[in-house]
This record gives sequence, structure tokens and C-alpha cells, in this order.
Amino acid sequence: MSVTIKDVAREANVSPSTVSKVMNDSPSIPDITAQHVKEVMKKLHYYPNVQARNFVKGKTMNIVFLAKIEPHIAFENPHMFDILCGVYEALAQKGYNLSIVGIHDSKESTATVERIIAQKSADGIIVHGSSTTEGLADILLKTHFPHIIVGKPNFKSQVCWIDVNHFLSGQLAAEHLCKCGFKKIAFIGINVDDKIFSQRLNGFLSVMKKKGLPVPNEYIKYGNNSSKKSCSLMNELLSCPSRPDAVICEDNVVAFGAMRAIKQSCLKMPDEVGLICFDNYPLSEIMDPMPTVVDVNVHDMGVQAATLLLRKIHHPELQVQAFTTMPVLKIRSSTVASAANN
Repeated sequence: MSVTIKDVAREANVSPSTVSKVMNDSPSIPDITAQHVKEVMKKLHYYPNVQARNFVKGKTMNIVFLAKIEPHIAFENPHMFDILCGVYEALAQKGYNLSIVGIHDSKESTATVERIIAQKSADGIIVHGSSTTEGLADILLKTHFPHIIVGKPNFKSQVCWIDVNHFLSGQLAAEHLCKCGFKKIAFIGINVDDKIFSQRLNGFLSVMKKKGLPVPNEYIKYGNNSSKKSCSLMNELLSCPSRPDAVICEDNVVAFGAMRAIKQSCLKMPDEVGLICFDNYPLSEIMDPMPTVVDVNVHDMGVQAATLLLRKIHHPELQVQAFTTMPVLKIRSSTVASAANN
């Protein structure tokens, strides 16, 4: 026979209402009494029915994380899992569960969110930027459902979002290379239509313009997320009549291919060609030389997303649209010969 709240109360020599208040962390119960009741609960192996408690409170204590989930997504979008870890950490500290809801296409996002709201299966939702659409934003605003979108939408909306300042990331990369003495700087991106790439590129171009350093059209290359393609693009750059003396790479994979082309051309880094890339996920740790990176703590971004969402649940009028996570420059030997690789 299962243990009941009355059994706990009898064993602890308190009333059932006191046990209930202890389970709900009521400040009216003295710490010594609360500790005693919790010890009795543990001794009797009593575990309260969480679903029943949440039903009475009108809460699910569940938060949904909506994102594209498809084969190879861990390689194409490794940051998403660091964000998830940050979200989980912040929610767990407040007693919330995290449910991952995957979609294959952003077109599914609107119907998926409508179902979550209609079924009342969550108290709020965190939406990864890859799943954001205008239709989804309209539903969130129309229903006033607590939400945070990770990544500024590429359309005007009053939805709540947080993001990284990618424009500043591009500026940091350019400023560092210029400070190191490089003047002919190229940029290898992944997708010309990618919002993050365009923001980083514009940040880079703004610094070059301010310093009066020209950036020929042939110095801007677009490829895909493969080291083979970036190696080919780097070879094109090295074949330019006026060869660039440094290159900014969109990510570690692009940097890996660019480094291969530089080494095949028997050029030394950073003496003859400097290289900097964005993000510091594990691939950068095995490159030789280790690349200087403009890094973003996306785990912290996940923590902030969850923390802000919980605040919005308790304060529905809260409006959040902010760049909450700032990029950080980590200098290594691909731009400064004497730099420590860390």
C-alpha cells in the first residue's frame, strides 16, 4: 500500500496541512520543522503526485523548447545543444521540466505552437531561431503565450527575443586583425542569405571603411559548411593578383579548410597569412595552429533565455528584445605568433 500525506504527518507528528506547506516551500513553516518533515518523507519513501499538485495550481511546470530536429543537425547547428544545456540548467533550479519538441521544417512551427497552447501542455515556450516564422510570432502575440525566441527574427514583430550582437562580432574580428598589422583582409562565409553571416560581414566592412582599407569584391567568398569547399575558396583568394594577408572564417569548419589551403601553399601563419574565425566549439582545439576566435557563450545565452521566460510567466507585461550575450575575443597563434593557445 502506498504511503500517503497522512502517514507522513502521523510519523512527523504534524498536521497534513503542515506537510502540504512543506512540499510547497511555504515560508510560514520554520526551517527546523520543514527539515524534519522532509527527512520523514525520505524515510517513508513518500513522493508527492507532482501532476496532481500542478493541476491544483493551474500549472504544468513544463517548458517547451521548439527547434528543427533532423539528421546531422548536431554538426550543422552545434550551438543549439549548448543553448539547450543552459536552458535545462536554469529551469531545473526552479523545479521546471524541459520538453524538446522537434519540427522538420519551419512551416510546421505555427501549427505545432497552436497545438501546444490549445492542449495547455506547457507554461511557456522557448523557440530556436531556426524555427521562427511570422505566423508563429502572430500566434504567440495573439494568445499572449509566454515565450522567448533565441535569435532576433528577420522581420518586424513585438515578440520577445534575445540574441548575440553579431555585428559587434564582425567588428571585433576586423579590429583585431588590423591591430595585428593586417590590411588586406578577406572574408569566407557559408550562405549569402544567412542572417548571422550578413551581420558579421557588415560589422567587418564597417571597420574596414572607417580605417580606409579597401575590400575588393573578390575578397568576399560564399560557400557551404564543408572544409573541402572552404579550402577551394581559400585557394581562390590566394590566387588573387593582390593576395589577402588575412582571412576571417565564418566557423571552425570553414577555418579548417582555409588552413589546409594556406599550408598547401607553403605559407606560414601568422607571418604571411593571418586567420580568425567565429565560435570556439571543439574543432578549434585540434587545429594547428589553434585559431584566434571570436567566441560566444551560448550556454549562458540558454540560461538567460530560460530565466527571462520564467520572469515573463510571472510578469506577463514584460517585454524583452535585447542583445544579451556579448562576443569575446580569444587570441591565439593564427594571428599573433607569441600568443598562448588556450
